[in-house]
Amino acid sequence: MATKPAQKRALARAKKQPIVAARNMAVHSQALTRLVREGALERVARGTYRVADTPVSEHHAFAVVAAVAPRSVICLLSALTFHGVGTQLPFEVWVAIERGTRPPALRNPPLRVVRMSGESFKAGIETHVIDGRKVRVYSVAKTIADLFKFRNRIGVDVAIEALRDAWQRRLVTVDEIDRHARICRVDRVMRPYLEALLA
Repeated sequence: MATKPAQKRALARAKKQPIVAARNMAVHSQALTRLVREGALERVARGTYRVADTPVSEHHAFAVVAAVAPRSVICLLSALTFHGVGTQLPFEVWVAIERGTRPPALRNPPLRVVRMSGESFKAGIETHVIDGRKVRVYSVAKTIADLFKFRNRIGVDVAIEALRDAWQRRLVTVDEIDRHARICRVDRVMRPYLEALLA
């Protein structure tokens, strides 16, 4: 049975980290349930909590995903939104996982999972702190290469818009784009668009 000291301990641990997994609070689930019922904690995902009324950023959903699946990487349209590139506003969080791993079990926020392997998964990962949680996000250049790689899912027009916007704002260099295009095996696909930008 949950006791008041257990609830205080859980709340103290939750206050240290804006989004915390139940397994890191070292208390019985009944203590967490009572804290949620009393309005002191909010359940943001299965087994993941935050202190109620904590201010959150516009990218809070990315922090929730990172809390549940710390090895995943924010990618494609969500990475574009994070970097402020292009005009896309996805209603799902696009997340990359390594091939052979289980996708995160989340209902909210809704996820769109992409599987990658080898260097295609590992290259271009940046770590940012969002709402007190370390979140892995692909760089602008890697995101653009991925957009061309997944152009049949996303649309080549989105990839071209992102490439043009990032280039005009000097967020990427030709070397960065070329490196990630080779890693993602889309260098031939991207070459005409890069040549048009450089002309």
